[in-house]
Amino acid sequence: MDIKQIQELVKLINKTNIGEITIEEEGVKITVKQKKDPVQHIVANAGGAGYSAPQYAPQAAPVAAPPTAAKPVAEPKADNLLTIKSPMIGTFYRQSGPGKPIFASVGDEVTPGKVVCIIEAMKLFNEIESEVKGKIVKVLVEDASPVEYDQPLFLVDPS
Repeated sequence: MDIKQIQELVKLINKTNIGEITIEEEGVKITVKQKKDPVQHIVANAGGAGYSAPQYAPQAAPVAAPPTAAKPVAEPKADNLLTIKSPMIGTFYRQSGPGKPIFASVGDEVTPGKVVCIIEAMKLFNEIESEVKGKIVKVLVEDASPVEYDQPLFLVDPS
């Protein structure tokens, strides 16, 4: 395959709705993919509430509070903790937008069906609901960070 044929493939991809083409010839494999411009969508969930991507503005660094004597909290045993995992690949958000309340924090009680976060996947905002009952003991993912399928998001103490 020569450069002219490759250029023709690129032109073909650009003129059509073909997203990707792979050609293998004489031991050489070429894949050409069309790059799409991102399109902004606002999607309403079944409940009718609309979401848009949270926009985060830089904030001043928090001032450290003077140290206080705190009672040590008994750590729950790790072997009895339940995990809320990501059902998809996307971007993890703890709130629906700047200034909005956080869905779930450490110490919050969750029940099956309670929304604990949002995962944005391909400009769609998916509310992630707890499937377990208990108290959140740890948030395992930073806000606005990418997550993988089946990645643990929260640890929940069922007791």
